[in-house]
Amino acid sequence: VQLVESGGGWVQPGGSLRLSCAASGMISRVNSMGWYRQAPGKQRELVASITSGDVKNYRDSVKGRFAISRDNAKNTVYLQMNSLKPEDTAVYYCNVDGADDGLNAFQSWGQGTQVTVSS
Repeated sequence: VQLVESGGGWVQPGGSLRLSCAASGMISRVNSMGWYRQAPGKQRELVASITSGDVKNYRDSVKGRFAISRDNAKNTVYLQMNSLKPEDTAVYYCNVDGADDGLNAFQSWGQGTQVTVSS
């Protein structure tokens, strides 16, 4: 299963970006989908996740600014990021877990997309 991310870039503080991550391959089922980020010199951290039942979870620092959603027909997860701050600067990675067509469990990571917030 491969994940392809898009939507990163540079934005001024207060701006918005939308990240997308599409899963492809022999997928039977997708369970949780999520976004992580890693800033230079820091550990990778969970930003937001969404279950197959549409239960969403956010880290405190992005609540009210970021929104995660998914399109099950496209096996795609999105992260709408508003009111961006310089401290949101990081490489953002998507993560998906599920089962392939052989009903084998998988967990895959995207290649990462850079988000830079600065003036």
